[in-house]
Amino acid sequence: MRISTKGRYALRMMLDIALHGQDGPVRVRDIAEREHISVKYLEQIISVLTKAGYLRSVRGPMGGYRLSREPAEYTVGMILRLTEGDMAPVACVADTAECPMSAECITIRLWRELDEAIDSVIDKYTLQDLMSWAKKPEAQD
Repeated sequence: MRISTKGRYALRMMLDIALHGQDGPVRVRDIAEREHISVKYLEQIISVLTKAGYLRSVRGPMGGYRLSREPAEYTVGMILRLTEGDMAPVACVADTAECPMSAECITIRLWRELDEAIDSVIDKYTLQDLMSWAKKPEAQD
């Protein structure tokens, strides 16, 4: 399983807005500059995040984007699943009906366990956790 730039950038964008949004809406141009991501690519990702209700836009000269909820209410898994789709390591774990061998598959146990491990990590951490890591890098260990 490999997370695409879309998923990674969505997470970085949400974190940037969480970190810099306490004083008001965060502009896409500012995020792009801090995160070294093109404005055009960020606008595509913002569209997905806004439609899902994760962000809300604020119009006007001091406009930009804000989180719709508190940082502790967004898990990494929520953001990645929105932008990446299912995080299952293999298709047969996401949908066992897809594989005609699932009933007698010896490796299905391995794939299910890997899927559970992935979910347990990405659903464990929130934007609030990442914010605390940004403020205290030694807390990442």
